[in-house]
Amino acid sequence: MPMHAPAHPGELIQEDMAALGWSAAECAKRLGVSDLALEDILAGRAAVSPQVALALEQQGWSTAEFWMRVQAGYDLAQERRRRSAA
Repeated sequence: MPMHAPAHPGELIQEDMAALGWSAAECAKRLGVSDLALEDILAGRAAVSPQVALALEQQGWSTAEFWMRVQAGYDLAQERRRRSAA
């Protein structure tokens, strides 16, 4: 059975930023996170935390629950991939 490879939430955040014409610095400021923290999320090196999920919700970018489900789906797919490679 082929593995499903869902997008990291950072990819979706990048799409939203692009649609609004926001730079990473502007987005980080609006979300109340450091530029480095947002950069790590956008690059897929860090997860969307509950705090960031709530900040995204406050910006009108879906609900915090949506962002946590996207993150959980990504994490689960990564773990499945690791286990199948072992």
